[in-house]
Amino acid sequence: MIRVLIADDETLMRAGIRLILENDPEITVVAEASDGRQAVEHARAHRVDVALLDIRMPGGDGLKAAEQIAASTNVVMLTTFGEDAYVAQALKAGATGFLLKDTPPQELINAVRKAAAGEPILAPQITRRLIERHLTAPDNGARARRRIDALTETEREVLTLVGAGLSNAEIGARLHLATGTVKAHVSRILPKLGCANRVQAAIVAHDAGLTAR
Repeated sequence: MIRVLIADDETLMRAGIRLILENDPEITVVAEASDGRQAVEHARAHRVDVALLDIRMPGGDGLKAAEQIAASTNVVMLTTFGEDAYVAQALKAGATGFLLKDTPPQELINAVRKAAAGEPILAPQITRRLIERHLTAPDNGARARRRIDALTETEREVLTLVGAGLSNAEIGARLHLATGTVKAHVSRILPKLGCANRVQAAIVAHDAGLTAR
């Protein structure tokens, strides 16, 4: 079962998300929170696989909560259209990605499944736009290139495709590797780069100038 936490200060929003997710027999909502402080407490107490956090909540917002739980929980931020700056901050805080609050039901379910598997919840074009607009700085290139020096040649190839937004299965098909082998490579790449998740690794790949062929 995929254990989910929903954190939103609107009761009806939480109820709606719960209703959608629990239509899937492999997803269970184990906790709800109305603010960031509660979200952190519940995520730690209930061994949550995926935390859906509203970006802006009273009593400690989703961004602060993400910083505290992203190392042990796959965090997906709930946002509204036009909040790119908040999304960028969420990615820096370690979030796996983001969902718009009006995401269709089946897409929401699919996104939770992807998040539980550690996959980013961002289309490649959105990832690139956020990186280019919010997450890069003039000196990031040299720093990123130093960080990838620790990678093997295969790990660099995998990182390049992570940076292009490909899933483990897609990377495996491109490099003729089993999906499990790709997952193992990603698991080794993240600590070498000092990254909490794939999205942060994609940022490093972008800054280092790695581009998929």
